[in-house]
Amino acid sequence: MKIQLKNNLLNKIGEIADREGYNAYLVGGYVRDHLLGRKGFDIDIMVTGDGIKFAETVAKEFDTDLDSVYRNFETALLNLDDVKLEFATSRKESYQKNSRKPEVEPGTLKEDLSRRDFTINALAVSINKKTYGDVHDEFNGIEDIKNKIIRTPLDPLKTFEDDPLRIMRAIRFASKLNFSIEEKTFEALGKMKERLIGNEVVSQERISNEFLQILMTDKPSIGLELLHKSGVMEVVFPEISLLDGVDQRKDFHHKNVFYHTMMVVDNICKTTDDVWLRFTALVHDIAKPKTKKFIEGIGWTFHGHEELGARMMKKIFRRMKLPMHRLEYVEKLVRLHLRPIPISKNVVKDSAVRRLAADAGEELVDLLKLCRADITSKNPELVKKYLENYEIVEKKIIEVQEKDHLRNFQSPVRGEEIMKVFGIEPGRQVGIIKHKIEEAILEGEIPNEYEPAREYMLKNFSEMLKT
Repeated sequence: MKIQLKNNLLNKIGEIADREGYNAYLVGGYVRDHLLGRKGFDIDIMVTGDGIKFAETVAKEFDTDLDSVYRNFETALLNLDDVKLEFATSRKESYQKNSRKPEVEPGTLKEDLSRRDFTINALAVSINKKTYGDVHDEFNGIEDIKNKIIRTPLDPLKTFEDDPLRIMRAIRFASKLNFSIEEKTFEALGKMKERLIGNEVVSQERISNEFLQILMTDKPSIGLELLHKSGVMEVVFPEISLLDGVDQRKDFHHKNVFYHTMMVVDNICKTTDDVWLRFTALVHDIAKPKTKKFIEGIGWTFHGHEELGARMMKKIFRRMKLPMHRLEYVEKLVRLHLRPIPISKNVVKDSAVRRLAADAGEELVDLLKLCRADITSKNPELVKKYLENYEIVEKKIIEVQEKDHLRNFQSPVRGEEIMKVFGIEPGRQVGIIKHKIEEAILEGEIPNEYEPAREYMLKNFSEMLKT
């Protein structure tokens, strides 16, 4: 088979290969994406010979230097404008059980392709002039691309034992490309899942990075459900696995929280590319299994799941080694995700709208996106009705935040002025006065402005301190 490669850079590298006596091939994801009609960015070039020496020759031809050289793996990196090129020597690999770093030695083209993670990535295309565009497909990768199948070139158990991170990569590719995972490969995911934990073979950071990449696919529920059904979720993110299951007593039942969560995640992906807002959608109901309670005559309740869920985040972030500077954002949205609901039912005072607008602050828009995504039902008419009501609520909350200047809300009268006016020292009294001023603003007694707030403080100083 021959494919059309219209790429001047590849033509030029092929000419250099011919001149220097190398067989050079385009390999990996760029080939896969080309066959799928997707735009490729990073280019991997494999040569039968000294890959680093060839990379140095290419760099010299373009009057530049290599960016990185990894002699243990016989690879080199070269950035040319907005293109990242990786050069590698055709090689074969062997693994020790306690490491995912292979021992490398020169190998044939077939041996090189056999070490690839999946058949869809085990394709090579010649860029030499005489054979330009010729495809080498030793493991039926083209057929698997046509049939939308993820499978390993060799025994999947051995593949995942050698490099456990490929367990996560299989699911990420399935989610990203909307492919299915071949039966034996899928079974191997569950059988080898323990290789992802409890050892130094693969770092937690790499596992979490793959997990977040699954969340960044167009429809993350594909990958999340594969993680769950394979059993991999039990070791990667056990709290999410626990969301599955429906309990029923008498005529009362509650919807499966896991599949509800999948709908929420997919919903929010239509409105944001922010991975942390997507992550928040995934964990917003994470404490429901711990707070689930059946009350006679009422049914199932989950009182306090938003607060407990927020408190669970720190432990999860630490275990998964997620960036701690994003913790506060996720905690805040999980804690607040139920607050807009009573407002949408018109059962609260305007002060509740002000408090929500003030508490959400800079995250108000993201909170409203989360709450909108949380509206799920098998009845499309019901969803439409809820969304129409919610649109009114959104406008009201946003208008109040802007009108009353509540985005970064705090007392207009600062602590230094309070101490100076009343001659008091730093301490609890200053905090009480500031809090009382803030409460008066949120209750609508005074506007969120300096002069009215100062006047209120002077008038009510003694009353403030009685408490």
